[in-house]
Amino acid sequence: MNGTTAPRRLRASISGGTKSYTAERFGALGRIRREPRGGGRMNAVYLVAGGIVLALIVAFAVFAVLDSRRGGGEIAGVRSYDVGPGNRHTRGEVDYEQTPPAGGVHSPVWQNCGFYEEPVRDENAVHSLEHGAVWITYRPDLPREQVERLRELARSQTYVLVSPYPGLPAPVVASAWGKQLRLDSAEDGRLEQFVRAYRQGPQTPEPGAACTGGVGEPS
Repeated sequence: MNGTTAPRRLRASISGGTKSYTAERFGALGRIRREPRGGGRMNAVYLVAGGIVLALIVAFAVFAVLDSRRGGGEIAGVRSYDVGPGNRHTRGEVDYEQTPPAGGVHSPVWQNCGFYEEPVRDENAVHSLEHGAVWITYRPDLPREQVERLRELARSQTYVLVSPYPGLPAPVVASAWGKQLRLDSAEDGRLEQFVRAYRQGPQTPEPGAACTGGVGEPS
């Protein structure tokens, strides 16, 4: 009897040890299999968060570019005038309230944009403003180097009209439809800000209309 009982106990002990070892083994495997699932969820969270941050960076960059093209906000010294709606034409002369005019009734023919060494007719230039041009006028006695700066400004981009204007209230005056800025020098940084903000700007009654094919031959 004793000889028979001992082997049974031994087998039971061995069998029990095997079951314990097997359970621990499968438990460890279960933990290993579950861990990647948690890691995958965290990776997904990181990807989503990274995508949101990237989208915000891109949106900020686009806004900064557009803002810089539009002059970066308000420009000190810009005056606003109620010049009425566009598309009001006359073939006669107009007595404008501003010098030079910043809008109003005008000729049915616009002034071709570009640089002029002689004064141009108000009524034609105002029509150019209606099309989104910026009209930069300067006193005839403006220093030559500043005049050349204005010439280059007109030649380097479209929808810019430059001409001398006797009797200006300031050495240089920049005008757009309903907007005007007086400057003591063509080297004032606000001049280019004004051009960026109002050339084909939101104030334009007829954006995209031509600034060529009208009257005048720029030099």
